[in-house]
Amino acid sequence: MKGYRKTLRLLQIELVKLQRTMIAANEKVLVIVEGRDAAGKDGAIKRVVQHLSPRETRVVALGKPSDRDCSAWYFQRYTHHLPTADEFVLFNRSWYNRAGVERVMGFCTDAQYEEFMETVIEYEQMLVRSGIRLFKYYLDISQEEQKRRLEDRREDPLKQWKISPIDQVAARHWRDYSKARNAMFARTHHAAGPWMIVRADHKRAARLNLIRDLLFRLDYDGKDHKLVLPDPDVVFEYEERCVKDGTIAL
Repeated sequence: MKGYRKTLRLLQIELVKLQRTMIAANEKVLVIVEGRDAAGKDGAIKRVVQHLSPRETRVVALGKPSDRDCSAWYFQRYTHHLPTADEFVLFNRSWYNRAGVERVMGFCTDAQYEEFMETVIEYEQMLVRSGIRLFKYYLDISQEEQKRRLEDRREDPLKQWKISPIDQVAARHWRDYSKARNAMFARTHHAAGPWMIVRADHKRAARLNLIRDLLFRLDYDGKDHKLVLPDPDVVFEYEERCVKDGTIAL
C-alpha cells in the first residue's frame, strides 16, 4: 500500500494529540476490537498503542476464564479492567466472546447466551452514562483470506504463539460464526454503542481506517480534519442491509 508508513506515522501523531487532550480533560476511552480468528486484531491494536503513553494506555486480552470467573457475574472480570480517568483502554476481544466463540463452540449454555444478549446493551449504556467513551469495531475478513492467514500461522515459526485449538476448527465453523456474528450485530447494535465494521482483507488499509475512524469521532486539540477522514468503503456503521447484500463476509 503506497505511502502506508508515512500515513501511519501521521495518524499516530494524531493519536498522541488525542491522548494529550484526553489526559487534560480526564477522559475515559474504551475501544473494543472484535473479529474472526486471524482478522488482524493484534496488528491493528499494536499500531494504535505503539507511540501512546504506557502509563495511560492498556491493552486487555483476557485468557480462558477460571472456575472462579465462571461462577461470577459474567461481566465482572471485564468490569475490573475498565478505564478510569485519563486512561485509553483497548479490549482485544471482550465480553462479546459470549456472542461469538462461546456460542459457536458450546462453551456457554443457551440460557447464559440469552442472558448476555438481553443485558449487554443495558451494561454498555451504564458505562457510557458513567462517562466512558465506548467504541466497538468488528474486523471482517473473507473465508479465503482467513484460510490463507491460518495456514501462514502454521508455517511461520515466528507466529506459532498465535496458534490456538480454536484456530484448528475455525474454518470448519465458518457458517456458524457468520450466524452468531449476524445475531450479535442485530441484537447489540445501539445508539450508545454502535458497531463499526472494518473490511480487513487488506491489513494496512484496515489499520489506517480504524485509526482514522476513531480519531474522526473524537474531539481533540490540533486535529487534522482532512487526515482523519475514514474511507467509507473500508469502515462503516452496521446496518441490517450489510448482511442481506453481502457487504460483510457471509
